[in-house]
Amino acid sequence: MRVSGEPSFRESVDLMFNRAAKLMDLSPGLEQKIRVCNSTYTVRFGVRLRGKIETFTGYRSVHSEHMEPVKGGIRYALSVNQDEVEALAALMTYKCALVETPFGGSKGGLCIDPRQWDEHELEQITRRFAYELIKRDLIHPAQNVPAPDMGTGEREMAWIADQYMRMNTTDINGRACVTGKPPHAGGIQGRVEATGRGVQYALREFFRHPEDMEKAGLSGGLDGKRVIVQGLGNVGYHAAKFLSEEDGCKVIAVIERDGALLDPKGLNVEDVRQWMNRHGGLLAGYPNAKHVADGASVLEEPCDILIPAAMEGVIHLGNAVRIKAPLIIEAANGPITFGADEILRRKGCVIIPDMYANAGGVTVSYFEWVKNLSHIRFGRMQRRAEEARSRLLVEELERLSSDQGLGWSLAEGFKEKFLQGSDELALVRSGLDDTMRTAYQAMREIWHGRQEVEDLRVAAYIVSIGRVAATYRSKGL
Repeated sequence: MRVSGEPSFRESVDLMFNRAAKLMDLSPGLEQKIRVCNSTYTVRFGVRLRGKIETFTGYRSVHSEHMEPVKGGIRYALSVNQDEVEALAALMTYKCALVETPFGGSKGGLCIDPRQWDEHELEQITRRFAYELIKRDLIHPAQNVPAPDMGTGEREMAWIADQYMRMNTTDINGRACVTGKPPHAGGIQGRVEATGRGVQYALREFFRHPEDMEKAGLSGGLDGKRVIVQGLGNVGYHAAKFLSEEDGCKVIAVIERDGALLDPKGLNVEDVRQWMNRHGGLLAGYPNAKHVADGASVLEEPCDILIPAAMEGVIHLGNAVRIKAPLIIEAANGPITFGADEILRRKGCVIIPDMYANAGGVTVSYFEWVKNLSHIRFGRMQRRAEEARSRLLVEELERLSSDQGLGWSLAEGFKEKFLQGSDELALVRSGLDDTMRTAYQAMREIWHGRQEVEDLRVAAYIVSIGRVAATYRSKGL
């Protein structure tokens, strides 16, 4: 939603960049080089569908090539435009730098409503769009690696990978041209859940620091915290599911395009999701919670944690003053406008910024890209060796207990858990957890260490811009 008097999405990203850059020692030329978008390719292509030629408009924007390949999703939505794609590409640059994945930032989009087309028609459209990008090296394992975004998923990524390999039959690393593929087509375990899982790990890390919780007026742990989730798509669903099932949070509301469900005692997230799957993505008629037709108004309900997990600009000048959540974690890209960010900060609201909060997707995409280049599944070499070493230790403990008559035994379930070697999913989750912890600590070091840094967003930009600047300097710029 764009409110009159507010900057566009891309302008908001630039304004947030400027807030951080003025606190840094950058030459004007280097600052400008980091800020600007390097290039945007616009393609208009035709596909014969339903007896006539349909013309589609798509974009692929490259914000920064300080590291290559560049990385960023492809979204399918009628709202896709150049301004949005360039803003998202810029966020990808800063996000990759923050979580230390060796990529520059890119983004793509196709102006289309995927729900209007059958699967075989979507495949034709996707393959033609991919063809237009591949022949210009805008999809390439060493230069530009897309991933899923809003409106796309594993299916579309598999089509793109297959199209690339059809056009580059001798490229042994062809599967690495795109991430977010199904596991059976070169993908990696844990990629679908990755962004939502990253939101969970980000909140866990935040709640490990009493000083940070105090800034938001919160205490204790995640258990019992009231959560509102806006958008129950892939990211919002997984974040809500993990927080409620594993951390004891109460998801008191979910907001979707046809309104919201509200239950102060906590919703069963999986049950809500199954209802949506059976009813075309709609919440209306769900029997176990109150339905509120004006979903946007539920953003203003009292809660402990607000998770905007869908579109950009949902919290804006028109509603920011009424937002009651003391802690907001941006699971979507750009859900809070620049003007709303100012209002919320003045109210004392703590915002965990998008470039960190939703970095789980690109982090696990990085693991998938590495897997594709190494041509081996994570855990394949070491899993059984880990199990064998653990078994030796357990057997020795059991022997000592028996021989020495100590009379103690291992706790129920310990042996089974201890003897289990790390498979791919366990290693992916471990790597993601480590990444989210390390990135948060880098941000909070700036947040708490520099008096002029007011919030986590500026801290995140300072860390990211500093790393991009260091890379450019090493290239002689």
